[in-house]
Parts: sequence; C-alpha cells; structure tokens
Amino acid sequence: MRSVWALVIILILLVGLGPALAPYDPTAINIPKRLSPPNAEFLLGTDALGRDILSRLLHGARWSLGLAFLISLISLVIGTIIGLAAALCGRVTDWALMRTTDSFLAFPELVAAIVIAGLIGAGSWSLIFALSITGWMRYARVARGISLSVQNRGYVVQARLAGLPGWSIARWHYLPSLIPSLTVVWTGMFARAILGISALGFLGFGVQPPNPEWGSMLLDARVHLRSTPLQMIWPGLAVVISVLAINLTGDALRDALAKQDTQP
Repeated sequence: MRSVWALVIILILLVGLGPALAPYDPTAINIPKRLSPPNAEFLLGTDALGRDILSRLLHGARWSLGLAFLISLISLVIGTIIGLAAALCGRVTDWALMRTTDSFLAFPELVAAIVIAGLIGAGSWSLIFALSITGWMRYARVARGISLSVQNRGYVVQARLAGLPGWSIARWHYLPSLIPSLTVVWTGMFARAILGISALGFLGFGVQPPNPEWGSMLLDARVHLRSTPLQMIWPGLAVVISVLAINLTGDALRDALAKQDTQP
C-alpha cells in the first residue's frame, strides 16, 4: 500500500515539478546528437531530432497526466449531474437520460473519441472534448443507482417534507453518499484517460508538435523501432507505470471502503 501511494506522489510531483527538473529544453533540436543511446550527457538518449528524451518525458507528464486529470474531472461532473437528474427529475427524464447513456455506451469509447477528434480536428482542445464527451456514462450510472437507493431514506424524505429545494437536498444528502463510490470510479477513468490521450496522440489527433506528450513521442519513435527501440520503450513505460499506479490506488480505495462498510 505504501509503495502505491509513493508512486502516486511521484506522479503528482512530475506534473508539478517535471518541467523544472528537465535538464534540457524538450524542443531544442540537436542534429549532431540525434539517436544517441543513453549516456552521461543524455541519461535516456535522444530522439531523431537530437532532443533529450528525459526532458521530453518530464515535460510530457504535464500534458499526459494533467490533461487526463482534467478530462476525468470534466467527465465526473457531467456524469454526476446527469445521474442525479435521472434519479430526481421523474420517470420521463430518467428514461430519456438513461437511454441516451445506453446509446453512448453502445460505442467503444476510444473508437468514438477517435471519430470525434477526426471530425473536429487535431489538438489539445479537441482531445479534451472527445475524451470528455465519451467518458461520463459510468459516472452517470453509478450516480443514478446510488441516488435511487438514497431517495427513500428518512432524512431525505424529511428534507423534502420540510420544503428544501431540490439542489439543496442533492448537495447535502445525495452527494455525500456519492463521493466514495464515484472516487473509486474516477481513479479507473483517470487511468483510461491516460490511455486515451496516449492512443490519440499516437494516431496524431492529440497534443501537437513541438509540445512533448507520451503518445506523440511513441508516434515519433515508431520509425526507429528496430534501430533504437529505447525511444519507444521510455514513453511506453511512463504510460504503463502511471496507469498501473492509478489502478492500484483505485483498488486500495475500493478495499478500504469495503472494509469500512463491513465494520459494525
């Protein structure tokens, strides 16, 4: 458990301090040093344009992890609002919102994100929009299910009888019940967002050059896979370690909540 939290802390530090720790400018081209193997000057080597891979990884953490955090947060807000509305606004609204949710779930998220990004163009904003609009459905289902189980509890019924407005009841009585479960869902969706950003970056729909991002680094390195495979290994490892750390954190949170629920 301690090792999991250590990895998470390292990821947070990379987002905040990564650019300050980078030894070189991640966009500086140095043709005489192109495709250098790891050495004392360039600890992880250089890419086809002579750019320091370590510096690009550290700067890329802000794009890959920072954008994933933003995307998962936007999806969380959208899904929570839709789930609460489905549970609280009557059967017709519930039916319409859940059929919309089912329609979105019918398409693979990554495929839908690729289609949307392809239609509106490449770039970080289209990346955020595409992954946010395809990532809210699980939050909505969880929020709706928990809200339906809460709405007939005594304190909620008393709040309605007291004439409290619906938004106030949702804020003070529904959200506290939603937060634990949605936090666990959020960790999984955070990891999925990292994979989505990397996949779209590898396909050329993500963060555009010269900004370093782990998926676009994989795209740049694919041509030299046989001659210098480390170019692809480093950003690939960054993605794998980040996703693993976040998934393990979600598992730890789920186990902690389950243990708390079983205690008398």
